[in-house]
Amino acid sequence: MCVHLVGDTQAKLSALRGILGKRYRLQASLLSDAAIGGSGVEAVVVAVDLRIIDNIIALKTISTQFGRIPRRIFLIDHKSRLSTVQAYALGATTVLPSDVDRTHLLSVVAGHDPHSDAPSVSLSEGRVAASAGAASIASIFASVLSGKAIDLEGAKRAGGLIADSIAEKGLSDWLATVRRHHEGTYQHCLLVTGITVDFGLSLGVGRADLERLYMAAMFHDIGKATIPLTILDKPERLEPHERALVETHPDAGYEALKNDPGVSPEVLFAIRHHHEYLDGSGYPDGLCAESIPDLVRILTISDIFSALIEHRNYKPTMPREQAYATIEGMQGQLEKPLITAFREVALIR
Repeated sequence: MCVHLVGDTQAKLSALRGILGKRYRLQASLLSDAAIGGSGVEAVVVAVDLRIIDNIIALKTISTQFGRIPRRIFLIDHKSRLSTVQAYALGATTVLPSDVDRTHLLSVVAGHDPHSDAPSVSLSEGRVAASAGAASIASIFASVLSGKAIDLEGAKRAGGLIADSIAEKGLSDWLATVRRHHEGTYQHCLLVTGITVDFGLSLGVGRADLERLYMAAMFHDIGKATIPLTILDKPERLEPHERALVETHPDAGYEALKNDPGVSPEVLFAIRHHHEYLDGSGYPDGLCAESIPDLVRILTISDIFSALIEHRNYKPTMPREQAYATIEGMQGQLEKPLITAFREVALIR
């Protein structure tokens, strides 16, 4: 197997050679004269400082060569939210910290997620949809950070690809694909979108309602773009003031989109209220049952299930059976008939 290394310094290339050189046939080039050559390249590892605009411009010129490479791993400083956004927008399938440990990097380059026990199967169609979804979500986050217009049509196209992939391949394949190739906030948004789509399909909703579901799911956490990563990725329990800041994200997402005529009122309402519970114990407005429409109820269940089963560095992945049992225990907060309908999505599909 051939791996191509791209770095903005010789020191970074030398470090990667030391990690990967004994196991893989390597090609390496500095970003200033990079060209991804040969048909046998199965992974590219990019170690470039994305805080430097010239580096981003240089990567854009070669990013079209990445599309045919299954694994595109960017090594960045995870303290920089914008660098993460830029990496996915440039075509990354996985973003790792620059100080990632050797074992983890080797596993990702080989195409194995060390945190997942999902079977190794061909997921090329799902991978295309997941990459499109990640790029769209990255673009959305970048737009929120910069105050620029959000690409709604791009989000609809990506959401449609996700819906088609899940209708064709099923939810389990989608979960495996996303876990292998994406992480952090983007993994969560992709998982929520897939779970919400599959829930909608299982309920037999029409295409228009399905579009509202996947648009609400893709946009539901964009308010987190305004929250420091040191809080979002904190490996222990949040302090009260940190929890209060996290709980501002539904309103921040709503504010970012409320004046965009392309976002429907139903989707806007879901973005603001996806943490509301039927008993009034949710946030930000403490809505009760009669004020919470079906779209929000579906999204809320999907969001909770995703948060339980996704990988976090500070906790093991919860089995789907245990995650569903947790949701069953939330009767009174979540709608009982929907919990029952969700069982097949959670455990079988």
